[in-house]
Amino acid sequence: MTELLLKYFREKQQRVSSEKTYDTQCPYCSMQCKIQLIEQSIVSRKKYTAVGIDNPTTQGRFCIKGMNAHQHALHRDRITHPMLKKNGNFERITWNEALEVIRENFEKIQEQYGHDAISVYGGGSLTNEEAYLLGKFARVALKTKYIDYNGRFCMAAAATAANQVFGIDRGLTNSLSEITQARCIILAGTNIAECQPTIMPYFEQAKENGAYIIVIDPRDTATCELADLHLKIKPGKDAVLTNGLLKVIFDKELVDREFVSERTTGFEELESLMETIDLEEISSLSGIPLQQIEKAASKFAESQTGMIFTARGLEQQTDGYMAVRNLLNVLLVTGKIGKPGSGYGAITGQGNGQGGREHGQKADQLPGYRLIENPEHRDYISEVWGIDEADLPRKGVSAYEMMEKINDGEIQAMFLMGSNPIVSNPNASLVKKALEKLPFLVAVDMFISETAELADLVLPTSSYMEDEGTMTNLEGRVILRPGSKSCPGEVKHDWEILCEVANVLGKGEYFSFTSAEAIFEELRVASKGGAADYYGITYERIKEHEGLLWPCPSLTHKGTHRLFEKEFHHPDKKARFIAVPNEPELKKEVVSEQFPLYLTTGRVMAHYLTGVQTRKSSALAARNIEAYIEIHPATAEKYRISAHSLVEVESPRGKITVRSKLSDAIRQDTVFVPFHWSDDQNVNNLISEQLDPTCRIPGFKICPVTVRPKDE
Repeated sequence: MTELLLKYFREKQQRVSSEKTYDTQCPYCSMQCKIQLIEQSIVSRKKYTAVGIDNPTTQGRFCIKGMNAHQHALHRDRITHPMLKKNGNFERITWNEALEVIRENFEKIQEQYGHDAISVYGGGSLTNEEAYLLGKFARVALKTKYIDYNGRFCMAAAATAANQVFGIDRGLTNSLSEITQARCIILAGTNIAECQPTIMPYFEQAKENGAYIIVIDPRDTATCELADLHLKIKPGKDAVLTNGLLKVIFDKELVDREFVSERTTGFEELESLMETIDLEEISSLSGIPLQQIEKAASKFAESQTGMIFTARGLEQQTDGYMAVRNLLNVLLVTGKIGKPGSGYGAITGQGNGQGGREHGQKADQLPGYRLIENPEHRDYISEVWGIDEADLPRKGVSAYEMMEKINDGEIQAMFLMGSNPIVSNPNASLVKKALEKLPFLVAVDMFISETAELADLVLPTSSYMEDEGTMTNLEGRVILRPGSKSCPGEVKHDWEILCEVANVLGKGEYFSFTSAEAIFEELRVASKGGAADYYGITYERIKEHEGLLWPCPSLTHKGTHRLFEKEFHHPDKKARFIAVPNEPELKKEVVSEQFPLYLTTGRVMAHYLTGVQTRKSSALAARNIEAYIEIHPATAEKYRISAHSLVEVESPRGKITVRSKLSDAIRQDTVFVPFHWSDDQNVNNLISEQLDPTCRIPGFKICPVTVRPKDE
């Protein structure tokens, strides 16, 4: 009887409560925190708890977004089957029907308009395998030159600058652990406390070790609480301020001339420019007191070790490339690169923003960070792919420029994967009008995003919990994300979708992959010998070492923790200086009587990119339910704006309506609006279509606006 009772209660307990665990990692920022999700079934209800997993990057830390990421993956609004738009409404169809619709439309369009009539638009959250395959799909299955991705709006300035200066672009030139060894740190245009909070302990430890921290930002953000010196810069004047820092370094004879002589080129041009720089003028232009400029420059130059970090605040400008290059000038003149505790870091935004730009999603790139216009690079990749080099398309255009070509009718179709361009692009209202003109738009997504709503066909894709593959975090560490949960309904992985579409287009022989690992094996070979060399990285080695930092050129190589110890990646092994004038090549928009305030944009901790995923999380949505405008109380009073009231914000492109948030943490000539919302709260409706002439990044961070109470 006792055994029967025990058996009864044991079976009842199993019915009442059971537990499953899923090993995964956060899908959001570039820290890629490792997480275990615990699913507990209690009667008919399920409870989920996220627990951090120890790893070399974050040691088990994760933030509010990672804690609640599963809520969007499990959301009832997930798309679980293909949907075709008929008479303005989406209707469920089979996968075979969906593939046939794609084949018919793509073949018809290309027959009439040519291969380049179809464009491909990717995302920085795709795995390395899927980013690689998307680039191959565009160039082999579609034979189109038009491919780019949303990372163009994030990392283009820093990536282009690093490539030009160092000959290679890896987010951090040093491993994260070396931050604690830096004795002076410059954080330029980066609010890591809210955007990448799990990186903060590295900087906190550096400060405990005696580091002097300088923050450059027009707002007094949470990151500024860490600062010893906050340079509250006038928006758009980053390159100008850096000329002031350089001038002080030259005047005080703090240049590391031995390093400059042995390891750099182009110094004479910079030295000549410094003779023309007037510090009083720099102070006036940048809005930074002269004594603060002198203190910042002296502290950095005189410190034994030092690191500079940049992010979107500095980079998302129409001179973002030159602004980054000028800060890299500071690193080079002080010799703070290629040494322990000394180097550069571009704080990557998207989950795979680093890996996503290395393997072929950008218009001008091929896998391994090769260049599509380089004959040797074209020959190598053509051989790996088994195609004739003459059939490999040439260079296309940047993400926003593709939208302009759609608007002009040159592009007739788009295959969209992992992005929401009508919210994320500048001049967003034009982008929406352009996409509405497309004869055929395919969107691969988990939800009906604002852009997917315009699609003719929506294909359901897997979430971060379901999709196995590698990601490359901000320090260049290639890590493996397990797909530990099965896909719901008829959902497929991005790579499976690409293979199936390629097959119906008659290119199946080039896309006969049966796993993410099989794709990675080809990626390894495609990257071999390139700037971003993954050849020595395998799934087995990633598991063994908890990730490997590229370049990793052989199966016995341990990965590269610090770049440029002995040489840079240019043929002559030297880094490049450049003289950056105070007046940029492309003149920025300036404030006027009609538009007297500077607008800058950015993130909030609870949301990510266009908010499609985070707004599906009840815990995150509740923290920030709507967009807002941060405005100084004195500025608000001048424009008759009261706290928590609706405000109309207008630029030369249009208007939005957001709620006011009064704060003395921002400059009186500047307002801030986060970019996670759409429609009449979409701040990107206000942003100019002007692009950086070198890297083609939009100027999200400076836009002249006016404000008024909504009821006027």
